[in-house]
Amino acid sequence: MKKYHTKQCTAAVLLALALGLSMPASAQEPDLAEIVRNPTIGNYKGYAEFKMGHYATAATIWQALAQRGNGEAHFNLGILHEDGLGTPQDMQAAIAHYEKSAQAGSSKAQYRLALLYKAGVKIPQDNARAKKWLTAAAANGDSEAQTMLANDAAAPGTEAMTARDQDYQSAELLHASGKYQAAAAIWQRLAQQDDARARSRLAWMMEAGQGMPRDLDGAARLFRQSAEAGDADAQYALSVMLQTGKGQEQNMAQAELWRQRAAAQGHGPATAAAPEK
Repeated sequence: MKKYHTKQCTAAVLLALALGLSMPASAQEPDLAEIVRNPTIGNYKGYAEFKMGHYATAATIWQALAQRGNGEAHFNLGILHEDGLGTPQDMQAAIAHYEKSAQAGSSKAQYRLALLYKAGVKIPQDNARAKKWLTAAAANGDSEAQTMLANDAAAPGTEAMTARDQDYQSAELLHASGKYQAAAAIWQRLAQQDDARARSRLAWMMEAGQGMPRDLDGAARLFRQSAEAGDADAQYALSVMLQTGKGQEQNMAQAELWRQRAAAQGHGPATAAAPEK
């Protein structure tokens, strides 16, 4: 988080107070004035509400931030609109939010746009736009975009990707096409081979109920396994669960520990969530 007023308190306790965790999240209305003043706190709280299945509340928080040009909030709203979570499903609105986030420099939004345009199921296929955003995501350091771009540029008959990379690309394109069960089947197979990234992907789908019943406890178990194996996305997800006490027993010290581990790997949201000294 960016600003605190009581330096004597621990970072974890301060974060808990900022998120209003002393009361059940479902019983509180978000303090939009505070969220707008502290966008990092706002995005973190929106993510926590998303994890608890409070999609409408998450949408309210992210909309307030998006109206002020926050790129991460635009990306998160894109997810809600794409899947119809807390808001009517609307791909036109999803693309608009992803575009604003991508233009703000989000590699996640750039990669998502590339997948959607490449798949051409939820929106009309547009290979030029797919390449544009894939190139932007790759230049922004997204390793999966880099691999996909290299494969697309390879001469016919050559192999630019490993079999596992091909599985990843297939699963990502199936997910972008809304074929969640087929995507989950690939992630499940890779997860059984002790692939930490695949476990994290499967956990995200389990958390949102994509292609399977929503199971927060099951998602938490997968996130913990991947976090312990070193996956930064899982470490951040586990940190939020430990902060909120959803899917994991609330433990502020452990939440801060996992946030720090994700931040040490360069995870953007985890780094941004660090308190100022």
